[in-house]
Amino acid sequence: MKGADSERTEAGFKVRTPVTEARQLLREAIDDRHGRMAEGTEPPTDTDAVSLESADGRVLAAPVEAGRNVPHYERAAMDGYAVRAADTFGASERSPAVLRSNGGQDGETVTDAPVTPETATRVHTGSALPEGADAVVMIEHVETVASTGDLEITDAVAEGENVAPVGEDVEAGQHLYDAGHRLRPSDLGLLRSVGRTEVEVPTRPTVGIIPTGEEVVEHDPDPGEVIETNGLTVSRLVERWGGRATYRDIVTDDHESLRVAIQRDLTKDVVVTTGGSSVGERDLLPEVIDDLGEVLVHGVGLKPGHPVCLGIVEETPVLALPGYPVACIINAVQFVRPVLHWLAGTEPEPHPTTRARLERKIPSEPGTRTFARVQLSHSGDSDDTADGPTYTATPTRASGSGVLSSVALADGWVVVDDDREGIPEGETVLVENWEPAGGCGRR
Repeated sequence: MKGADSERTEAGFKVRTPVTEARQLLREAIDDRHGRMAEGTEPPTDTDAVSLESADGRVLAAPVEAGRNVPHYERAAMDGYAVRAADTFGASERSPAVLRSNGGQDGETVTDAPVTPETATRVHTGSALPEGADAVVMIEHVETVASTGDLEITDAVAEGENVAPVGEDVEAGQHLYDAGHRLRPSDLGLLRSVGRTEVEVPTRPTVGIIPTGEEVVEHDPDPGEVIETNGLTVSRLVERWGGRATYRDIVTDDHESLRVAIQRDLTKDVVVTTGGSSVGERDLLPEVIDDLGEVLVHGVGLKPGHPVCLGIVEETPVLALPGYPVACIINAVQFVRPVLHWLAGTEPEPHPTTRARLERKIPSEPGTRTFARVQLSHSGDSDDTADGPTYTATPTRASGSGVLSSVALADGWVVVDDDREGIPEGETVLVENWEPAGGCGRR
């Protein structure tokens, strides 16, 4: 693509690559440079051992097997008395079996006294089964004889009844998780129960984030200047998506300055720039990327946000996102997020969605994937019904890529596929949520 930048500047984007194709080109370039297969994923070679306390949401880099049985001892599954099942044979309310107590009666300390013929030992749920016992009689089936302290058993039990055997929950050596499994809080509890204190996870991809533009300032803007928000937003998204963001200072629209800034961050796994990605006189980043490496895509069938540039420099993905805030965020979701997953050896999970009835139509151009920001409101019903979903989706804007408030005040977006010419009012749509649906709705 070298030498084509002046033509793009004069002619604009004559051809816009479809989003799916652009993402695939980027994926193949990354796979080629990391020696991976284009289809599927392989475990990454760089991993970290992290404590379970720090592992929530992380992805396993290797399979995990149980290191011990859970439980690792026979335990009482009910409050009651540990007995020999044979001593309760034929017991009923009309003809109870009478056993001697080994201590630990109501109000007393639980004991681990061995159970011998015609004796019983008080146990609580989770207590180790005393030596000699093979069953537990539930407390409601035991009466204490006041005069003698003996126990009347009014229900016969079978061997093993109300007893949790060794390994009932998990057996030592049992396969628990495959590589690539994303850990949840319940997983962490299970891992600790089998003796794990830490797990191997892929090293978090590092991302250098470079905001650009001679009109961009940190604070106190004069007329014609704007506050830097894109780098801040993208850096926080990167952290949410499992990367480690380095948020750089603003770089002005100067070829050499941009070149130096990108080269500085080629030690990162990914370089992301914001602004300067279109076809104007000050949009120098496509040319800089092309000089340093290879431009894969410049201009995508995406609205808002088509002036994105995707490239590779010295085996490092360089993603130049548009300067308009909404366009920047949409492209970050469409390209930065999947890149972080690919580098970690995983696939991005689908966004959580909410079914909703569209309150106003959404216009769209065929051949362009449109992202329409919407607010969600609950209709009052507790569940979706045959008459339709319980949420309504009201577009905040379908266009206006510089209106940041249209994202900040929305709950998600509706994606209009490339092959559709808008969505009519009243249609049931899927809203890709930015936060759980339970927190949706404006107050």
